[in-house]
Amino acid sequence: MKRAALAVSTLSLLSLTACGGSADSDTATGEPRPTAPRAKQATPAERLAKLMITKADVPGLDVKATSRNKGDDKYVFAKSTDDVTVDKPACAQPAYAMNQLPVGEPQGDLTHYVPQGSEFTYITLTKYAPGKAESAFAGLAKGVESCGGGFTAKANGTVTYDSVTAEEPVAKAGDESLAFRATMPFQGITHTLHAQAVRKGDVMAVYVSVDGMAMVQDRPGDAKLPATVVKAQNAKLG
Repeated sequence: MKRAALAVSTLSLLSLTACGGSADSDTATGEPRPTAPRAKQATPAERLAKLMITKADVPGLDVKATSRNKGDDKYVFAKSTDDVTVDKPACAQPAYAMNQLPVGEPQGDLTHYVPQGSEFTYITLTKYAPGKAESAFAGLAKGVESCGGGFTAKANGTVTYDSVTAEEPVAKAGDESLAFRATMPFQGITHTLHAQAVRKGDVMAVYVSVDGMAMVQDRPGDAKLPATVVKAQNAKLG
């Protein structure tokens, strides 16, 4: 695989009052009394950046931005879900998840990765509008259930998955958790990647671990999800 608000000022309140607005008035003087400024809401990108783990959360390990976050498109499987086609439509959501793309209908997403030797754990955080995270999680779960016999995904290259199988999550957390593994053949050698999704409120975290050097070295790859990384990110989700 190729890797892959407002702050309401006192002046504006006074203006609104002069035009028939609803600012409170001081009962003693009859003068308008400004209300407290509304807190600036974090954007989806700001919220995800705050939720993503850093090196401080996983001592001894590093946390890096992916090529897609840096805009280096030539090294990623797909820039967006629009670039991906699958031979079985029901398998689209697992394909997105395993290639660091957001599932469902997101407001924003962010992917970082944690390298450990030849193995890489990708963390994709996705923010949704109210109610959309639940449907995204359900769509991923249905895709895992429907694609046991495998499928093929195409974008910047072609990836064939021989099988997709549900398995026990490394660490259950949040409101919902699921985990699965997928096998990929390459030049007669089977490579296995492991994935887990955790939903907490309107944010979902998807973890995927893969042995990045196994294909180059002509050996089977079977990178397990590191519990230290998964638990650290689950903790930041709340």
